[in-house]
Amino acid sequence: MKNPHKGVTGLRRLTNALGYSLAGLAAAFRDEQAFRQVLLAAAVLIPIALWLPVTPAERALLIGSVLLAAIVELLNSGVEAAVDRVSFKRHPLAKRAKDIASAAVLLSLINAAAVWSVILLG
Repeated sequence: MKNPHKGVTGLRRLTNALGYSLAGLAAAFRDEQAFRQVLLAAAVLIPIALWLPVTPAERALLIGSVLLAAIVELLNSGVEAAVDRVSFKRHPLAKRAKDIASAAVLLSLINAAAVWSVILLG
């Protein structure tokens, strides 16, 4: 069965996609405390990365590691919302999905800490 929402193409599709993305960012900012915390860290760390006397590649790694943490937090929030949409009842598969998404966030934060540590201390 063809998805009726996939018929739009060209500039209209890009405009719609941008609107959906902005709505997602707004929803995450409004409803997800963890995303706001990562965004606060990004608001502090990205200007520091721009200010530090590092190579362009190191600067890209510093900024990229912070943005990756924000991206993974958004995906984690999406998994949690989808699982909660199905049911609020405790279920082993729901727990597994949420735990795995949370583990992805943890790894992205460890990655950011490792990148910043290697560049600043190396």
